[in-house]
Amino acid sequence: MRCERTDGRDPARDDGRRDFLKYAAGIAGAAATGAAAAGEAVAAPVGPPSGDRAAGRSADGRELPPDRVPFHGRHQAGILTPQQLFAGFAAFDVLGQDRADLTRLLKTLTERCRVLSAGVKPRDERTAAEPRTPDSLTVTVGLGASLFDDRFGLAGHKPRHLKAMPAFPDDRLEPARCHGDLSVQVCAEHPDAIVHVLRDLGRATHGMVRPRWRMDAFMNPSRPSGSPRNFLGFKDGIVNPDTASARERDRLIWVTPPCGEPEWAEGGSYQVLRLIRFHTESWDRVPVTRQERIFGRHKASGAPLGRERENDAPDYRHDPDGRTIPLDAHIRLANPRTPHTDRSRFLRRSYNYDQGYDRHGRMNLGLVFCGYQQNVERQFATVQRRLRHEPLARFITPEGGGYFFVLPGVRDEDDWFGSRLMRDTR
Repeated sequence: MRCERTDGRDPARDDGRRDFLKYAAGIAGAAATGAAAAGEAVAAPVGPPSGDRAAGRSADGRELPPDRVPFHGRHQAGILTPQQLFAGFAAFDVLGQDRADLTRLLKTLTERCRVLSAGVKPRDERTAAEPRTPDSLTVTVGLGASLFDDRFGLAGHKPRHLKAMPAFPDDRLEPARCHGDLSVQVCAEHPDAIVHVLRDLGRATHGMVRPRWRMDAFMNPSRPSGSPRNFLGFKDGIVNPDTASARERDRLIWVTPPCGEPEWAEGGSYQVLRLIRFHTESWDRVPVTRQERIFGRHKASGAPLGRERENDAPDYRHDPDGRTIPLDAHIRLANPRTPHTDRSRFLRRSYNYDQGYDRHGRMNLGLVFCGYQQNVERQFATVQRRLRHEPLARFITPEGGGYFFVLPGVRDEDDWFGSRLMRDTR
């Protein structure tokens, strides 16, 4: 499958675990400090652990991840894995001074992620005999542009399109909540699993990394069915590439040999994280009919304006003047559905966040936008340029996040995160 080449200017778009706290209570360590995060959703399945659950669907239609998600493979888990209910996103700065320090960090992360993906086995003597609890856990590790500097001799081996995430025209980025040498995405079916995994990783990597920012996240129910809703009340993440298609995956998500990337990067993917604050007080004063024209969708059904079902395609060809769906509607700018802009689609895997009230007494709600793609410039950045000064921008403010390159998967018991990178740069 051939990679989409680009000059960087053309367009774009992956059970009751209540006992987990008891099982993991003995894990010590420190986690990243930080913020909060976000998604879209469904209610968690109820009932006792049932061993290795095969992936299926919940009562409201959510595709369920298996109880135990395999850790080894050509690609990392947590990208194409059916979306879990909870997520934690954290970025870290690496404290190591040389290649030996970085290698030790990557091997330590691999060891702990391999063990945790099989289920936590706590050290607490009262619970050590309890069975492991997988909780559909995935841990996904990425590298930031700042890691490819002179500290580790990686400067000439950076992925082609990896850089610090720029501030787009409608952003108000806070430096303390941006970028990082390392990103860690933890997803599971229960929130305590996220906390305990970060505690475990913090203990194992103590003195090797410094927390930079963190956001905890969850999915909202679909209410009543179909795609989940964000805190603006609209269904979100309706349109995604067909991840069942190998052609779509190799064209839009994974780095493949023809992409011109370093050989070590093949099988990886560019990750975009955006911490987006919603101004819900202002939004709630906007009439629903106006909200619908801003998004380009009916609020109740999620269908494009003029259509009936959320998965119906908008009919732009017969609406060239934007009488039905305005020309500046969010869905029309994000995905114009032309042969040229088809190349800019990407996989969204976003979550919602709720951080209580801010110092002005306003609710601090928003979205942790998470996207995976083959080429961040051709895809996410091109879409973002199309959204410049869209009507929705008055009601949302991107405040943090970053660009990261998610490493290829760990192939087997002898492999480790970044092994090909570190060997290729000796």
